[in-house]
Amino acid sequence: MNPNLIEYIKRYVNISQTEIDLFNSYLKPRTLKKKEFLLKEGQLCKSRYFITKGCIRLYYIDNKANEQILHFGIDNWWITDYESLINKIPSKLYIQATENTELLELAQENFEELCIELPKTERFFRIIMEKTYIASQKRLEYMFSLTGEELYHKFISSNPEFAQRVPQYMIASLLGMTPEFVSKIRANKKQ
Repeated sequence: MNPNLIEYIKRYVNISQTEIDLFNSYLKPRTLKKKEFLLKEGQLCKSRYFITKGCIRLYYIDNKANEQILHFGIDNWWITDYESLINKIPSKLYIQATENTELLELAQENFEELCIELPKTERFFRIIMEKTYIASQKRLEYMFSLTGEELYHKFISSNPEFAQRVPQYMIASLLGMTPEFVSKIRANKKQ
């Protein structure tokens, strides 16, 4: 198993080497080239993905044909389309690599079996979901309470790795801004 995933799991649950080996037996390595899709609109999402190396974006296309980024995932993050995965409905989203990416795939049917064999798995994923939900709430709070410029600076200061790895137009999409507005903010900061 990837050493980063082991450390990641150990942050949330106590796990023995035997349990790590069991968890690992349910994972399947995958690689994506930059711009390759993991999921497209209309497909059924069947797995959760741990990013061992790389960057992925999760987005939809709005009624004006604009990409609206909902989430990014980088090294040591999990990503999936939970609505499609849990409700077993076609996805409305796209999951695409923004750079060459290495993943560990945990298929949903394997997830259910793993939870029975290793009940700590459910606790581990519950904690991850709670943290993800809190982060989503904070992002909404910031979007409603901060100016566009404050929101951009808050995001960049809280997530400096994104500024290095993600194009500005994608950060603009995530924050609900135009690329031109982000360029203006960045130009003002340089002065």
